[in-house]
Amino acid sequence: MAIAFGVQRFLHDIRYHRERYRQFIGISFVILVSVVGEPKQLLFYAGGVLVFLGIAARLWASGRIKKNKALATDGPYAYVRHPLYVGNITLGFGFALASGLWWSFPLLILILLIFYPQAIHQEDENLHSMFKKDWEQWRKETRALIPRISHYRTARGGRWSFMQSLRQNGEPIIALFLLFWLFFLSLGLH
Repeated sequence: MAIAFGVQRFLHDIRYHRERYRQFIGISFVILVSVVGEPKQLLFYAGGVLVFLGIAARLWASGRIKKNKALATDGPYAYVRHPLYVGNITLGFGFALASGLWWSFPLLILILLIFYPQAIHQEDENLHSMFKKDWEQWRKETRALIPRISHYRTARGGRWSFMQSLRQNGEPIIALFLLFWLFFLSLGLH
């Protein structure tokens, strides 16, 4: 009976409260493809570049955001509304490519489709309710996931901060975690 309740709650949460599992599923994907990966040299290095780009995007974004205090429209936020998600997607594809596992791509796409549309919608609603007209103007000129060529014309904000990145998201620790799994995956190079 408890197992049935647990499964029912999990299915309910996946349908209505996916945000509870997004990070866990993303971390699980990285660990899974790193542990069972069959990396080939060319694919590994190409995927590694994507992983580094994804980590860089996340570090850049997390050092700029002032969560729930100010609308970030500078740095990476001048080019795309959700640079942390762009970083996640980039590094996810990097790990899939580096792993050499054909099935990692459909699995990653499924994960992205299950979690990201709802997360983007919810985050946009929250930002809109907090920052009203500033958010509306920024949204008109800045796409959710596809970066602009030129930066948002009224970008404002401060400088990038390592401490901000560390305090807001623990991003440097996450970067080290991801680099560990990329290194682990490299041990299986053929």
